[in-house]
Amino acid sequence: MLENKEQQKVPNVTFTLRANDEWTTRTSDEIFSDKTVVVFSLPGAFTPTCSSSHLPRYNELAPKFFQNGVDEIICMSVNDTFVMNAWAAHQDADKISFIPDGNGEFTDGMGMLVDKAAIGFGKRSWRYAMLVKNGVIEKMFIEPDLPGDPFEVSDADTMLNHINPSACQTSAITVFSKPGCPHCKNAKALLNEKGLTFEELEVGKDVNLTMFKALTHADTVPQIFIDGQHIGGSEALAAHLN
Repeated sequence: MLENKEQQKVPNVTFTLRANDEWTTRTSDEIFSDKTVVVFSLPGAFTPTCSSSHLPRYNELAPKFFQNGVDEIICMSVNDTFVMNAWAAHQDADKISFIPDGNGEFTDGMGMLVDKAAIGFGKRSWRYAMLVKNGVIEKMFIEPDLPGDPFEVSDADTMLNHINPSACQTSAITVFSKPGCPHCKNAKALLNEKGLTFEELEVGKDVNLTMFKALTHADTVPQIFIDGQHIGGSEALAAHLN
């Protein structure tokens, strides 16, 4: 049975990591004491749901978590440090701290160590997320005990909504841009200033010029869409947000 450990202290564990070609450690006390930390734990690095949804969304929303009092966001998995480092580099998740629970000690202490031997994984972590304040678990989001790998409640949006519902962004924003474009830089700076996340598509790289013109009916960048509505360039975006 997956146990909810809210109001309990996190397990006291020393994690072994590899950084800058040297062995180092981080303890539970170092990670959690006198800090507000979000932890999301998952079955394995490089696995489909973890790579396509779970990790990228936490990295995307990290600035909003930090604006709302979170000091650090931890991605934890029962993998070794080399695998976790390679995954971090592959995902370009520079706002997340990757903690390898290689021996499963922390995960076991959380009551989240499960048997995945049927798919050749051995002992792994059940998928969950938690908000920890000064080493005490304030809130846990544990995926339902169902077959497979459910992903319903441990996502970044659910956690951010718990911390501050007004911080959740409901709009989807897309910015078409080109490298070196000062107006593109201004538009992105404005969105960041407002705390809005967006998808950036580089014309000539992520989308070709013909498709760009067909979508925007424009020749200049940036071109911004919000929830499918074409807003226009940087000045139009400023007017829209005001």
